[in-house]
Amino acid sequence: MAEFNTEKAKEILEKGTAEAQELIQDPSKVQDLLKQLQDNIKDIPVAGTTLAKVPVMISMVKSYITKEYTEVSPKVVAALVSAFLYLVKKKDIIPDNIPLLGKVDDLAVIGLAINLCSSELDAYTAWKESRTAEPAPEEDSGE
Repeated sequence: MAEFNTEKAKEILEKGTAEAQELIQDPSKVQDLLKQLQDNIKDIPVAGTTLAKVPVMISMVKSYITKEYTEVSPKVVAALVSAFLYLVKKKDIIPDNIPLLGKVDDLAVIGLAINLCSSELDAYTAWKESRTAEPAPEEDSGE
């Protein structure tokens, strides 16, 4: 079995960046990828808080491709999409069917993506929360 570590996770993210940057140009392909990702992560056991940010990652990518949120570097979006591609493609270094160990590489790649993009994810979360906290505009009663 191949050894897996942070350097290997970084190599995976960097290797997938070119494909991710190309994919980002087609919002429908990104939407398909995100749907596949949501289906796949249901099978990954919760490992502390590592996966807690995956929905935020997905939401930020969706907001970016719909041009609702553009205050994020395209390189960050590409890194996230690269991690998503690794999770979806099923060409794992450690096969997922190996009990317990099979998800180690998936968790490492996602964990690294989260660490590399944490400030951007925090900024996105703050932006999203500020939008939900804004009061609705008052309607003119016509009086």
